[in-house]
Amino acid sequence: MTDARALDTLADFPAIPAGWSYLDTAATSQKPQPVVDAITRAYGETYATVHRGVYQRSADMTLAYEAARTRVARFIGAQPNECVFVRGATEAINLVAHSYAGTVLKPGDRILLSMLEHHSNIVPWQMVAERTGAAIDVAPLDREGRIDLDAMAAMLRPEHKLVALSHVSNVLGSVLDVARAVELAHGVGARILIDGCQAVARLPVDVAALGCDFYVFSGHKLYGPTGIGVLWGRAELLDAMPPWQGGGAMIDRVSFERTTYAPPPGRFEAGTPHIVGVLGLHAAIDYVDGLGLGAIHAHEGALVARARDALGRINSVRLFGPDSSAGIVSFAVEGVHPHDVATILDEGQVAIRAGHHCAQPLMAALGVEATARASFGVYNGPQDIDALVKGVERVTRIFG
Repeated sequence: MTDARALDTLADFPAIPAGWSYLDTAATSQKPQPVVDAITRAYGETYATVHRGVYQRSADMTLAYEAARTRVARFIGAQPNECVFVRGATEAINLVAHSYAGTVLKPGDRILLSMLEHHSNIVPWQMVAERTGAAIDVAPLDREGRIDLDAMAAMLRPEHKLVALSHVSNVLGSVLDVARAVELAHGVGARILIDGCQAVARLPVDVAALGCDFYVFSGHKLYGPTGIGVLWGRAELLDAMPPWQGGGAMIDRVSFERTTYAPPPGRFEAGTPHIVGVLGLHAAIDYVDGLGLGAIHAHEGALVARARDALGRINSVRLFGPDSSAGIVSFAVEGVHPHDVATILDEGQVAIRAGHHCAQPLMAALGVEATARASFGVYNGPQDIDALVKGVERVTRIFG
């Protein structure tokens, strides 16, 4: 196991003061100085609109905007014309649900999800199922908290037209064997969408190698700005999908009699885009790639191992998920509500998440209302785990 101190990046993050342990990266990551600088520069020195102006600064910003799309594509092993900029993974999933699933599903068709999905990968499919007459099935988890692919294989049949699964659980940190899930879905003719929000900042992602049909993620969990995310889709699928929203930029020609639309990805980017967010995302990807996703995964794996070992020694602590989780540790303290755990930890300058984590069906399956969750980033080290454990021990003393 790589030493958890191998990444010495804390000085890169101006929003993390000395003595504060930020352990809520699964909710949103802190931003390194190069990302802050890129955003500041874009608003303060180089700002202009894109795809519209013929003056030089607008042309330069357009080049920078499209260079970011090329950078995103390279980051996930895709082609630029397959990468659509959206507000985040939630919008990306809604786009696919509306523009793809909403146009191909019919009564009798089925959608397959899993028990550990985020609400954003449940509710859009419920909405489209209600509209089209499709039905939803739910794959269970195995004993370690991973999606049970053997059970999924037994459930799948030709009526399934779409499968949507998380690459990494935002609660358990369990990692999906995407290649096998894709093989199973394609085996019955279903398309498969992968929610990569928790994966792209922790694991190398190559959509071509994974073989999925759609892949989505949010920039703010990748050390980038809020309000920007990416939908990747196979070119032939995007080409066949109608627009989701109408307005400027997504058109070819407009008349009152008829409107024709731009090819993807422009077809799905109505209105003035989040220009500065795109440039910030470019800087974030450069930062992460500079550290190396292999090194990040090993670093966070070492932190997970240290945290699970230390918390597991406290008799009243229950751990959830597999030992080999990707950067996330969920736990409960017997007899103490997770919100109280989080409040006491905050008094000791340790920031964690407490609640259902937008995964209420998973909470029900685990038999709890909520959990406490510590999630790690490149800025964390052993001192943060020590502070976490010290705080949990204080919780047990306070509540007896």
